[in-house]
Amino acid sequence: MIGSTAGTTAVNAAGTRTSRAYLGTYTTWEGGGTGIGIASYDTATGALTATGALEGVVNPSFLVESPDGRHLYAVGETSEGTVTAVAVADDGTLSVVGTQPTGGADPCHLTLDPSGRFLLAANYSSGSVSVHPLRADGGLGERTDLVRHSGSGPDPERQEGPHAHQVLPDVAGRYVVAVDLGTDEVTTYTVEDAGTLTTTSTAAFPAGMGPRHLAFHPGGEFAYVAGELDSTVVTAAYDQATGVLTPGRAVSTLPPDAPGTPRNYPAEVLVSPCGRFVHVSNRGHDSIALFAVEEDGAVLRFVETVPVGGAYPRHLARSGDLLFATNQNSGTVTVFRVDGESGRLSPAAPAFTAPVPVCFVPARNG
Repeated sequence: MIGSTAGTTAVNAAGTRTSRAYLGTYTTWEGGGTGIGIASYDTATGALTATGALEGVVNPSFLVESPDGRHLYAVGETSEGTVTAVAVADDGTLSVVGTQPTGGADPCHLTLDPSGRFLLAANYSSGSVSVHPLRADGGLGERTDLVRHSGSGPDPERQEGPHAHQVLPDVAGRYVVAVDLGTDEVTTYTVEDAGTLTTTSTAAFPAGMGPRHLAFHPGGEFAYVAGELDSTVVTAAYDQATGVLTPGRAVSTLPPDAPGTPRNYPAEVLVSPCGRFVHVSNRGHDSIALFAVEEDGAVLRFVETVPVGGAYPRHLARSGDLLFATNQNSGTVTVFRVDGESGRLSPAAPAFTAPVPVCFVPARNG
């Protein structure tokens, strides 16, 4: 299972500087991909070109790169969930190192522990978080822990039980937080030396909100949580010493005149590197919402939504002043330029066709 790319950041024959990117997809869906998609993009314009795929990785719907860019990790979003480690060669060639079962169903998000010793995955359907140690060669060892959330929410169709949707470290790297759509909660954990999780605190968010994804302000004292079921984003104060989240004001991700149908489901929440802006993808309204960050991170002010130029925008990613949106239902990735003064988006390149794109990761090493 090997895919080749154009290689590391380079200048092509036309004198254009390009960089590599990885795309997550569903291989078992109609029209889905064959594995992890590989592309290159013009670092000035954002224009994307397909360059290959690492075939055989099943349902790699979310990807994360190692800090040194030498490895890529993918979930296998199936009823018997897996995580796969992929090596990245100097020339950009990808090869599978190994795969481990998560012990949960439908893992949809994963992250590396700040210590660099563990990979954590959020298993959506079983509402659990799993931990795998990283080997010296970048591969994965057998699972060291599996923590299952408990509880439910008021939405009988989506919150009949726990649904862990994301796990990620805080800014200081002291704790990891797990976002659960089914229980309307975010739980803070410490990762022990043995690779086990110890609960530090649990924050309750508005009933029926359906927390999906969380992003921290660069200062580390505030977090923004997107509600998939009520089209809001909640600002929460975060105590970096204790790991305690305190939910605060909720702001709609939609303009006041937005139609009630189709139903809208916010997905990704993305904080700009400067910490002055937040962007949230709206699936259904098919837009990207812009918020201005005020009072050093404590307040979000809704500014506008812009059409995403595709259907059902899921994951958002930044590379410099470029923003990439994966549009699951239209099979496209749209590219925007982010204005550094206002955070407003403007189209930067033609839409790129990809099979059921649901995750976009710009490569660290190009």
